[in-house]
Amino acid sequence: MKKIIALAGSNSSTSINEQLATYASSLVDNVKVKVLDLNDFEMPIYSSDRENESGHPNEAVAFVDEIRGADGIIISLAEYNGAYSGAFKNIFDWASRVEQKTFLGKPMLLMASSPGGRGGASVLEMASERFPRHDANVVGKFSLPSFYDNFKDGKIINEDLNNDLLEEVNQFQESL
Repeated sequence: MKKIIALAGSNSSTSINEQLATYASSLVDNVKVKVLDLNDFEMPIYSSDRENESGHPNEAVAFVDEIRGADGIIISLAEYNGAYSGAFKNIFDWASRVEQKTFLGKPMLLMASSPGGRGGASVLEMASERFPRHDANVVGKFSLPSFYDNFKDGKIINEDLNNDLLEEVNQFQESL
């Protein structure tokens, strides 16, 4: 059975992006899903001095190992001031030092959501540009605007948006 990991680019205990990533992963058939929590990979802020003194934190190695052991990745990024959250950026920085090709060519469904009408469009665009440079095979993208209007009881309630997500999930599933 194929294994996928799902994660949010947020360390919030009430992350809307974790809810979206979890929902999207539930739509993939015949896979084992592991939902990662960024809080399990908390590390000191990356610096070359720290890396030279102490090497790579165990959490960075463990994060890359999760990617290595998966057949696909579903990620939904939180947008903080038009960019990645600090928690995600730090993990990404450390992970890229462990493995420059951080995403190891794994198929990725890349998503973002926000309470506002743009649905994390800035961070989604940023990641769409950046992640392939770290060997992400982005096979689908999805933005969920106005999260609290469009997501209830663990699922997308707007039929058009849900159908859009299902199309992206199908592309992701076919790439596994």
